[in-house]
Amino acid sequence: MTEATAAAASVAIPGMRAPRVWVRFVLLGLVVLTAAVGLLTYDIPLDPSRRGFWLAVDLRIVTVATIAVVAICQALATVLFHTATSNRILTPSIMGFDALYVVMQTGLVFFMGGAALAATDGLPKVILQSLLMVIFATLLYGWLFSGRRGDLHIMLLVGIVFGVAFGSLSTVMQRLLTPSEFDLLSARLFGNLSNSNAEYLPWAAVIIGGVLLETMRARYRLDVLALGRDMATGLGVSYKRDVTVLLILVAVLISISTTMVGPMTFLGFIVATLAYQLSGSSQHRVVLPFAALLAMAMLLTGYFVLRHVFYAAGMLTVIIELGGGLFFLVHLLRKGAL
Repeated sequence: MTEATAAAASVAIPGMRAPRVWVRFVLLGLVVLTAAVGLLTYDIPLDPSRRGFWLAVDLRIVTVATIAVVAICQALATVLFHTATSNRILTPSIMGFDALYVVMQTGLVFFMGGAALAATDGLPKVILQSLLMVIFATLLYGWLFSGRRGDLHIMLLVGIVFGVAFGSLSTVMQRLLTPSEFDLLSARLFGNLSNSNAEYLPWAAVIIGGVLLETMRARYRLDVLALGRDMATGLGVSYKRDVTVLLILVAVLISISTTMVGPMTFLGFIVATLAYQLSGSSQHRVVLPFAALLAMAMLLTGYFVLRHVFYAAGMLTVIIELGGGLFFLVHLLRKGAL
């Protein structure tokens, strides 16, 4: 299927409401810029000629960059997962990615002791965890999309089973840990935006940039895939191949986010759902950047308020998970079906 054909086919999907959506883009951009500048400069002497100013900014810029990376990964991964499954309720976490991260961290402590968490920190560990998660996804998708098993409902069911199995295995190992080891592990199993390391950011930025370029290049094809298997196949899309590649990209994005700051189950669902509604569009050229900006605005603003107003920056991910879970339940009850 050519890009011209895909573009023509995607015209049937509601597009952006030109003046209104661009105003919202600008407003979101201003919120992101204001929150980022606030996080970098708040409560430090605004004197660029002093060495202390740049030392403080250097420390804070890692947190701001980490927030941006996590926000973009979660937003893109959820929107692309919705496209692949033709379902806006399901999220990548349903496929067991968070549970896989938990079982890897738990297994490390269980077999090597609590000191192994600190001793193995660094880029090699992050790359290994990401590769394991992507390999898991690739093998699972390759098997499920072959022959008679090529059914998304079966794939989702298998993902749920894997998630439950990983969760049960983690629970068994955690019960056998000493209290001190369990405390160390618990700190890693909650999403924490302060956990990241500056050396992780360059490779994460390169991968995210590659995914962004690929999704923007294939934006019209993605619009067609979102129509569902039958219609996309009828329009000439190689459905199994494209959806499998799309799901592997989702695995890459989720692995980056999870290995950098830990599990964040509902952030992607919140921003993706709001992006569909606030942008007034289903086209990926609108929804993907809108969702990414919305995620950055939410995380940066929330982190600034909790850090400098309530002095509880570590509570941000807890609040997002609690609010996201309630938002998910309300949305599901209103929709009435998966």
